[in-house]
Amino acid sequence: MKRDIPVTITFEEEVDELSEEAKEARKRKKKKNVFFGIKTKKGFTKSGYGNKQTIELFHFLKEPAEPDPYVPDFYWYDFQRKQVRNSGKFDPKRGKVLHGPYKRMIGDQVVEEGIYYKGLKHGRWVKYDRNDILMDKRKYYKGWPKESLARYYDVDRTKLKELTPIQYGEETGTYFYFHENGAIAVRGELENGEKVGRWTEYYPFPGLRRKKKEIQYANDPYDDAFTPFISREWNKRGQLVYERELKLPNQ
Repeated sequence: MKRDIPVTITFEEEVDELSEEAKEARKRKKKKNVFFGIKTKKGFTKSGYGNKQTIELFHFLKEPAEPDPYVPDFYWYDFQRKQVRNSGKFDPKRGKVLHGPYKRMIGDQVVEEGIYYKGLKHGRWVKYDRNDILMDKRKYYKGWPKESLARYYDVDRTKLKELTPIQYGEETGTYFYFHENGAIAVRGELENGEKVGRWTEYYPFPGLRRKKKEIQYANDPYDDAFTPFISREWNKRGQLVYERELKLPNQ
């Protein structure tokens, strides 16, 4: 008899494995606009004027790619809006999936750079301020923070159950719990192992992400005086059935 115990892994091995593939690819003759063995085209966006003009340089897939139903952040270039979007509602008729190096600049200063893998942040991503001072550095594995703990419903690791973010050994970042059909069940922020801010529960409707409930926690993980409360509730048809006025003292 099989024991119904979720499989728990980290993304460390997967990152190392893909890193080795990247190293082997670099040893071979480099092909123009080819990343992870896939051909791409270059793209860019511009907004603003003068030394405050924002420029995004990126690559995108020639052929469409379907979003991973588990990963919440999926990046693509919208031809109509002429902007990079972060949305799971990707329409191949109006845009292309980002894949390859990405760079965002304000004036001549690089403020963000990294690489995408089929619409997902992958590898090392960094952010700088206007004085070229490093503000943030993170590592991803196909859309997930590198050090995340993943639990699955099955031993074959095809049905993701829970994703717990880990930063510097602490449970910090965006937490996810999934229904067995792949739809997001719960999403919220953790800080040093404590729930903070607004947490959202969802109905088990694949692709819809229909909210069921919002629960408000303290913004400070060490605020023991704060009592969590339900701020909103919806029925299965998406109709708001309860709303509490949101007043957060000392927040």
